[in-house]
Amino acid sequence: MKSTYRVIFDCPDQVGIVTQVAEVITRNGGWICEATHHSDVESKRFFSRFEIQADSLTFGIDELRTQFEPLIEKFDMNFRLVSSDQPKKVVLMASKGSHCLSDLLDRWRSGDLDCEISCVISNHKDMQGLVEWYGIPYHHVVIEKDNKAPGFAQVEALVDEYKADCVVLARYMQILPQALCEKYRHNVINIHHSFLPSFIGAKPYHQASRRGVKLIGATCHYVTEQLDEGPIIDQDVVRVTHSDKVEDLVRLGKDVEKTVLARGLRDHLEDRVLVHGNKTIVFS
Repeated sequence: MKSTYRVIFDCPDQVGIVTQVAEVITRNGGWICEATHHSDVESKRFFSRFEIQADSLTFGIDELRTQFEPLIEKFDMNFRLVSSDQPKKVVLMASKGSHCLSDLLDRWRSGDLDCEISCVISNHKDMQGLVEWYGIPYHHVVIEKDNKAPGFAQVEALVDEYKADCVVLARYMQILPQALCEKYRHNVINIHHSFLPSFIGAKPYHQASRRGVKLIGATCHYVTEQLDEGPIIDQDVVRVTHSDKVEDLVRLGKDVEKTVLARGLRDHLEDRVLVHGNKTIVFS
């Protein structure tokens, strides 16, 4: 796969943004291999992502950034420029459920997820053998029920030590402290086993069964200090019936969970997610 540069930005909407951004690229011989845009009528903001073949330019990413500086100031852009040659460093966190973790590890090993999985952190030892089979460091960090601060301090230290760009809660059944959520805002991804905003919190399949729903789902979202209320990246559902027991909902839901989490993580790794307020624009 050819190396690319990704130009991601949002700014107040107005005429001429796409033309002038594309002109910066093309006047330098840049080959635009992907361009996606969204104009939000309500907020009057414009969102965009360009992908450029790196070898079509005669200079590197630093000079490209310099070329964009006048437009960044002119249009008051929130601007990012990323190289695909620098895969993001990811820390995975899980508890006892293995389906999401094992799925991500397999996708990573087969090359479906372009990232570096730095380590796995867990509050249980159950999956240590699985993780180490993939050659990935495994850290067992106990989170005491009545004194969680020391455990989460250790978690934060590990995330910092590995210089993680992204943390993925692959069915990590602990609520992260507010300070941790704020420190890694929009870089901590969670999978919730419900089609949010329905059935927030614990045991959503039990809640769904009691409600008699005909669809169950899963939601991949960024973690915030408000439980299960962060910006949503991806969702999906599966149909169920009145004859399905809670165990059936859990079994059916697992497939949805791992698929939605993998899709959401992939979009994040490829810089396709822009956050605006508590919602996302996802250029899939």
